Parts: sequence; structure tokens; C-alpha cells
Amino acid sequence: MLAMPEINHIKKLRNIKSLSINEISKRTGFSWVTVKKYADGDQLPTEKIIEKKGMMYEEEWGEIVMDWLVEDYALKKKARRNNKNIFEGLQKLGFPGSYRTVCDFIKKEWKEKVLDESDEMKEEYERLTHPPAEAQIDFGITEAIEDGKAKDIHALVMSFPYSNAGFAVPLPAENQECFLEGLKMLFNQTGFVPRNLRLDNLSAAVVKARGRGQETVFNEEFLRFANHYGFEAQACNARKGNEKGHVENKVGYVRYNFFTPSPVIRDITHLRALLFDQCKKDHQRLHYKKDIVIADLFEEEKKYGLALPESDYPVFKQSMVTANKYGEVRIDGVLVHVPKSYHYGKLHMILYWDHYKVVSHNGEILSTGPRQYMNQTREIPWQSILKNWKQKPRSIVYSRYFPYLPGRIAYYLNIESMKLRKERVEWLLSLIVNHDMQEIDEKFYELLPNENQFDSSSDDSTNHPYDVDWSIYDSLQPTVKAGV
Repeated sequence: MLAMPEINHIKKLRNIKSLSINEISKRTGFSWVTVKKYADGDQLPTEKIIEKKGMMYEEEWGEIVMDWLVEDYALKKKARRNNKNIFEGLQKLGFPGSYRTVCDFIKKEWKEKVLDESDEMKEEYERLTHPPAEAQIDFGITEAIEDGKAKDIHALVMSFPYSNAGFAVPLPAENQECFLEGLKMLFNQTGFVPRNLRLDNLSAAVVKARGRGQETVFNEEFLRFANHYGFEAQACNARKGNEKGHVENKVGYVRYNFFTPSPVIRDITHLRALLFDQCKKDHQRLHYKKDIVIADLFEEEKKYGLALPESDYPVFKQSMVTANKYGEVRIDGVLVHVPKSYHYGKLHMILYWDHYKVVSHNGEILSTGPRQYMNQTREIPWQSILKNWKQKPRSIVYSRYFPYLPGRIAYYLNIESMKLRKERVEWLLSLIVNHDMQEIDEKFYELLPNENQFDSSSDDSTNHPYDVDWSIYDSLQPTVKAGV
């Protein structure tokens, strides 16, 4: 094929100087056939599709190898198959080719293309959008109702900007033990580990925030945790919350969709299951831009993530403590009595996210129990609520606080007569000054007023306003079959 200057010269001799093909051939030294081709023919560009040939492309072998490579990419380097392992695996399937054929295919189609392009794509994604398997993490504070009392919940939310999937786990605090344990729970819920994790400058992970010309300094325990799971941590700049805007929005989304009104729970494990179900249901909606179901996008995103490690990472904090003369050890700011602690000079205190244990130097467990914040609750302001209900008895059963009432009291107030509702609210108001709502429910029969204290003659259609047919209430409870 001639170069364009030579082709243009031939065209000029033919069309402008009107020379014959023979004359042009003599002048240029090219053959008659070549001159004829370029002098009178059109030189139009054509699409060239290079078909790759060979057994790796024409048969299924190349596709099998690529599937294996993508599958192994989610694992740590030491757990991946090398070229020899892949070749031996293909031989077991009847592969007729050579080891060199496999190595050349992996080099051209995987190492030179997929791996190099993934690095380039990562740089481009950082400028334009978010790549798959990149997650953002943040805490959001909300509340739930447990045993008739309000309990602060620190929801650790993980969001995936690529698919818009989100997961949340409830925790009692935001210390390092809760943070790392929460990450473990989230990884188990998602089924993989994100390759990149963007987080705020949380004290549970960051020692020193990034500044001018200085990189973020993570604490040793968090780095050890990140190395075990294989993800790369990236902290946001100070006062730059927009760098993790996706999870900021997701925290608000979880709060207003899953915690409004505050859910009634048995314990934090129950709440974790409720949140997981809510998140899975939420993944069935369409992505706000891509018009694809979030669950489908997330399944695709999983292929780019890291596999969960085989061994679980133990999260705890250990320190040496000394008991005072009363046999007490300070745990989470509160003095806790530790039996037999006076026999030992130094004790090992091990803090987990939800409980603690104090161990002697010879391994004897001297004390164990829940951490202080596990039982921290706030009373629901029943007095002001009941005063409002007294003014508007019709709104009682529609109030957001009605589901928080203990079973007997809720049933007791759920009557049609507005007059009786008001009287019963007044009765509760007289008791709530000296008793909490749970205590009133437990001592309900003892606290019921005498019949002669109320005038029921004005309403002949009802029994005494505080008489309740408890057989109806009891019928709602689970029955026990004979022999079980």
C-alpha cells in the first residue's frame, strides 16, 4: 500500500496533467497495475474488523478462562489460580492446547487489557462517577422503642453509589468496637467486601485527618482490620462532607423511611433483622437514573467486589486494670464490682461491642456483663402525651405513640366511648406521676380503681368503665397445644 503523498502525486499526474497510465508508471517507477489502481480508483476508508482466531477464541476455552479469572479476582492474591493451575484445570476438561497458548491468552486478554483498563477506568471514575464495588460509610443517630422506653440507636449505614444499594445495622455506640463489628455485619449482609471504602474522619478509625500536604493517619487497629478484609480506606477531607454525599443522603433516607415512626423492637438483634428486611425490599425499586432495578445492579456490582475472608476477625479492646479497695473496676465510666478482684494486683479487661469480661492473670473469668450503654434508655414523655389525649380522646388510637403502649393498657384505651376514654386517660395521668408505664402494666390489676369511685349511671349501654373482658385480650396470645 502506497503512502498518501505518493497516491496524491499519482492522482495529480492523472487528473491534472492528463498523463496516461504507462507514462505515470514510467515516471513514478510503480507497476502499471498499481498506478491504475490509485489513478482511477476511489480510495474510500473501510471498517476493519479483526477476527481473533485460534482455539481460545473459536471454542469455549477462552470464555472458561475469563470466567475463572473474574471469579478469582474477588479473592486475595495468594488464593487465586496461577497460569499453571488454570492450564491443569483446562486439561481436566479435555483442553487439547499447550501451556504457552493459555499463557499468551491470559497475557493479552486479561493482564494487558482488563487489568490495565480497570486502572484507567478507576482514574476516570474518580473524576466522573463512582466505579462498582466502591462504598461509603457513616453513622446516623435515631431511636427505637424497647420495653416501652426510647432507646438511642446509632445506625451504621453503608451505601454503594454505583447501584444505589444501601444497608444499615443498628449499634449502641460509635466507639471502635461497635464500628468494626458493624462493618463485619455489613460485609456479611452484602456478601462481599467493597474494594474501596470512603469514610468520614471518625475517631474510631482516624488518628489524624488529612490536611495540607498531609495524608490521613489511620489508627493501627483499623488498618489491621482493613488489611484482613483487603479493602482500601479513603478518608474525606476535613469539613468536606460532600465527598461522601451519597451516604449522607442514604442516612437520611434510612432515618425517614425505616425509623419514622420509631419502631417497636424486642432487642437490637430484632432491629437488625427488621432493618435488613427493609433494605432488601427497598432494593426492588428502580434506580433513579439508570431505570434498572437496584437489586439487579447490585448483583452485577458484586462481581467486582472482594470475597469474604475465610477466618472471622475478632473485634475487642484489651487493657490492664486494677480494682480499688472495694473490689470495683471502672468500665465505661461506671464502677462495677468484680468478685475476688482483691486477690489480684492486675486484671485483664476485655471490651467487646456489647459486653465486657474481666479476667485474672491465670485466665479465670471474674466478671462479665453487658456494657453500660446497652441498657441506656429514655422515658417516653407519657405525662404530656396523656394530657394531649385527654383533650382529644378521639385521636388516641391514631397517635404515633399508641403502638408504644403496653398490651393491656393499649387494649384498655381502645374503646368506642369517648367519655370512657377520657376517664381512663385521667386514671393513667394520676398514676404516671409515681409509676412508669411498664410498672402500671405489670401491676394493672392491683392499680385498677374501686368501682364506687366512678359514676357509670350516665351510660347504661356499657359496664363499669374499668371493667375489661380479659378473655378477649388473652385470646390474642399464642395458645399451647396439649402434649406440646
